[in-house]
Amino acid sequence: MKSKMSAMLDSLIKSKAGKMEWPEGNSADPELARARYESDIKADRAALRDALRADMPAANFGLMVVLAVGVVGFFVWGPIVGAAVLSCFAALFLVVFGFVIFRGVHGLDAARRAYLFTFGWGNWF
Repeated sequence: MKSKMSAMLDSLIKSKAGKMEWPEGNSADPELARARYESDIKADRAALRDALRADMPAANFGLMVVLAVGVVGFFVWGPIVGAAVLSCFAALFLVVFGFVIFRGVHGLDAARRAYLFTFGWGNWF
């Protein structure tokens, strides 16, 4: 039984090997298909960059949300919860800041990039 199944798989693989099936049929141009694929990928990446782009007002709003949640956590559940929320975001900022400096960006630009990464999610509200 196993040999029959493997023979069927081998014949299927051999029949498909070496054939390129294009939506346009046998007269398809692989270079045009590659160009179409690359333009589609470029458009998808541009749309993703636009969706994930963060700016300073959005990051400022994200910081305000974190501060508000930290203060509410402080008064409702206790100082440990408020401190935990604020310290987690401070630690994230410091880790990202260190990584950005390690990548070779220094000064205020490094701080701006770390700030945007840490709090830039504010534009999703």
